[in-house]
Amino acid sequence: MKWKQIKWNVRYVMQYFPFTPNTVLCALAGWGTFYILNKKTPKGEEMSAFLPFIIIMGKVALWFLAALAGLSVLSTFAAFFYYLYLKNKKGYKLEINFTTEAKKGKKIRLFLNARMEGVIRPLLGFVKGRLYYDDNVMTERFGLLSNKRKEQSLWHSAITGRSRMTLADIKEYDLKGGFIYFQDMLHIFSLAVAQPIGGHFYQPPVLLEEENADVFPKKTETMDVRIEQLRRVEGEPLNYKDFESGDDVRRIVWKVYAKNRELVVRIPEMYEPYASHLYFYASFYADVKAHWLGEGYLKEMLNYYKNCIWTIYDTLSKKEWEMRFIPDQLFHIPEQLTEDEKSMRVISNSNWHKDTSLQQYFNPKSGTVLCISSLTDPHELRNILDRCDASTVVYFVKLSKVFKHFAPLTLLSRVILQPPKDRLSKLRARWTFSPMRIQVHKREKEIEELLKKSDVTTGVI
Repeated sequence: MKWKQIKWNVRYVMQYFPFTPNTVLCALAGWGTFYILNKKTPKGEEMSAFLPFIIIMGKVALWFLAALAGLSVLSTFAAFFYYLYLKNKKGYKLEINFTTEAKKGKKIRLFLNARMEGVIRPLLGFVKGRLYYDDNVMTERFGLLSNKRKEQSLWHSAITGRSRMTLADIKEYDLKGGFIYFQDMLHIFSLAVAQPIGGHFYQPPVLLEEENADVFPKKTETMDVRIEQLRRVEGEPLNYKDFESGDDVRRIVWKVYAKNRELVVRIPEMYEPYASHLYFYASFYADVKAHWLGEGYLKEMLNYYKNCIWTIYDTLSKKEWEMRFIPDQLFHIPEQLTEDEKSMRVISNSNWHKDTSLQQYFNPKSGTVLCISSLTDPHELRNILDRCDASTVVYFVKLSKVFKHFAPLTLLSRVILQPPKDRLSKLRARWTFSPMRIQVHKREKEIEELLKKSDVTTGVI
């Protein structure tokens, strides 16, 4: 058995351990208070007139607190056994669902909504929950503090809770199971019950500073929106007609004539005054070594890239055009979601890959916006840019910014201005000496030079 699996088995079993650190602290505090209040005065020492009164008041307070804590402990055990009865007889279990909501300027946040039918919360105590997902990673404990009452009744039918979830990565998670805990007022006991929970949920990307650009759709699906500039529509190679008087002889298809001895001409290019949809492309193709894809650097780069893509998409979606996000990976997305919700789900679930290259993915004829990263192949990007014009907007996300230090890299300033401690601290410290850093910076310079020499509209994030 692997060490990782052994650690998980031990941690799983420890969830059922009924005692907590508060058990020891409360026992020591109770014993110390009892010892002080019952300590006898040494012979020969004078006793203050108020000391007996203070001792009596202290004992009253101690016994009152002990009785209240004991009552809370008894109710905790009662609520625990009552729930075991409900679970075995009626199959009651923890019900959860995840929602994404916009807060303070459309910043998307993930919330967990939990509910338990028929459960009674201990007197002055707590009922909490915890989930574990993916490779047996556990969430923080969340509380179920609200009562859900029956209609036209004072008796509650369920307890509910709502808490914000902040997870490490922007992706879809596989939910494995969970626990609920019955705890008394002082957290002396914590009685756990396993919960059979399954399903999937995802952490949505967040908005960064908005990036704007003038964009014009290239794809016409409806004739509802008229554009200011005429859009050229090339005739299809197989869309021919017989040669007639007045046709441009330069459009005669000589290959057809040589084969069938028929004079045909290709339908000429037209200028379409309508455009309805803005096609949005974001490439996750990573032209790097295969073993780099699982490293922590690329995981953090992926989170940053997703946030940037969602920010660009959200900014452009505020315009009059209808957006169409074209993924470079296959996903099964619920049909009932809106276009924006589908795009958010696709962005969250996308990963670095080496399957669909940029040339295979991006269509310059219909694509208006293309997002690329520092991991893009410069050779393929050059071929794409040669087929694009100023109507194509290319956003370049510089992934090296992920590991940028908050404080200047001078000894004195680093002593005075300490960077914030977060999960990127170790990666930032190693990034300066990482061989990946040299390659990423070199690639970014190449891509920036290509974009400067091209005719496309560019934006660098």
